[in-house]
Amino acid sequence: MTEPIAVIPPEEGRPTWLGHPRGLFVLFFAEMWERFSYYGMRALLIFYLVQHWMFSDSEASVIYGAYTALVYITPVIGGYLADRYLGQRKAVLYGAVLLTFGHFLMAFEGDGGQGDPALGIFWLALSFIIVGSGFLKANISVIVGQLYTRTDPRRDPAYTIFYMGINLGAALGALGAGYLGQTYGWAYGFGAAGVGMLLGLLVFVIGKPWLEGRGEPSDPARLARRIAGVAFEWWLYLLGFVAVGIAWVMVQNQALVGTLLGAAGAILVLYVLYTAVVKLPREDRDRIFAALFLILGSILFWALFEQAGSSLNLFTDRSVDRNILGWEVPASMFQSINAIYIVLLAPLFAMLWLGLAKRGLEPSAPAKFGLGLLQLGLGFLVLVWGASASSGSLTPVIFIFAIYLLHTTGELCLSPVGLSAMNRLAPAHMASLIMGTWFFASATGNFAAGLIAAATGAEGAGPEQVIEVYANVGWLAVAVGVGVVAISPLIRRLMHLETLQDDAIPGASLAAGAISGKVN
Repeated sequence: MTEPIAVIPPEEGRPTWLGHPRGLFVLFFAEMWERFSYYGMRALLIFYLVQHWMFSDSEASVIYGAYTALVYITPVIGGYLADRYLGQRKAVLYGAVLLTFGHFLMAFEGDGGQGDPALGIFWLALSFIIVGSGFLKANISVIVGQLYTRTDPRRDPAYTIFYMGINLGAALGALGAGYLGQTYGWAYGFGAAGVGMLLGLLVFVIGKPWLEGRGEPSDPARLARRIAGVAFEWWLYLLGFVAVGIAWVMVQNQALVGTLLGAAGAILVLYVLYTAVVKLPREDRDRIFAALFLILGSILFWALFEQAGSSLNLFTDRSVDRNILGWEVPASMFQSINAIYIVLLAPLFAMLWLGLAKRGLEPSAPAKFGLGLLQLGLGFLVLVWGASASSGSLTPVIFIFAIYLLHTTGELCLSPVGLSAMNRLAPAHMASLIMGTWFFASATGNFAAGLIAAATGAEGAGPEQVIEVYANVGWLAVAVGVGVVAISPLIRRLMHLETLQDDAIPGASLAAGAISGKVN
């Protein structure tokens, strides 16, 4: 993703809604429905693996981790193909088609058990979703930015509106699909996710005129050029189906995913270090060192945060008193809590940082990272305390709300701050590389989350084993968080914020933002 993305200036007098281009709301609802489908399916996935396909907790957790890791990797590839060849609109449309196929395939549940031939359809469904996410997720947020010039004051509010759509869809998906799947049957839950994705696809297709030409390919003639009698554009779509086949193999061979993540991650970090040391002036080199420190810290954060969809989901189902006002709430519906908290708390955090900045009291980005890890660890420890205090009976549901609250406040200290820091610290010509490394760290964290969750589900383990693991990781996160806060002044000095200057290359910041959407 090295080419700058063209930004078309807004025409005078073009139609707006609520002061924003109408295309923003096309993207808002398209992404809302896509997140409805993704998070609705994800809320059910660990239960589907354990209760329908009869995988053990440990096996299911590793499968879940490999799947989510691959979902985080493919946007790097999808973003590259869109920047260089397809343009963002065609990439999003193609990704939406693949996702619709994948989510509807999830509804073919068969009879269950690992001997059921329908298990092959399940693997294929996951593969379509993995590759479809790569094409859509990397690019739809870029089109949001292309609706505005870089100096348009509506730009940040537009991303705030878009971010709310993401979390609204995530909350509704976990509530709706989760309820249907665990109350009426898997096919109903996954079918609802499929309908949601289809609605997102229709919104995007119907709303194309409102995008006003944004996200189109930079060289349409190259896409139309024929190779072996077939337009180059269709060869790219065929490449997507080849990627589905590769994902089909990898999601069934989780050890291969771990090996590739480890090897590719090591190569990527070494390349970034080599570039920083050999090719960059001192201040830019120091900023890359600071970025890598934050990137490595994010791996631990996501490895623990992403217990939500696997081990914490199972713990909520088995060991928590979910009776609220006389209703036994399906465990999958608790996956909506994080998204609801974000919708409620994100504006408050934005005001908090702004208010502290005006008083010269705003924590640095590294300090916020440390605070995020600290709150993450405290969330686990609060749940451990609540489970231990219940003396062998079911854990009160208030502690599930508490752990999600602390994890969400931790996320708001780390995730948006990290995305901003990557954009600020990377030189223009390394912006996409550093953002890709950030995403790679998220993928690694998701895979590690599967391994940690597997430790909570070892054969013969009960809730005591889960609590023991949570106590260990909770204290680890607290200790690392305190350590990061302690050394944050040193990391801040490496950032050289006092000498930062705006990029000289138009569009560089947009390229860096190409894969900056939420994927939790």
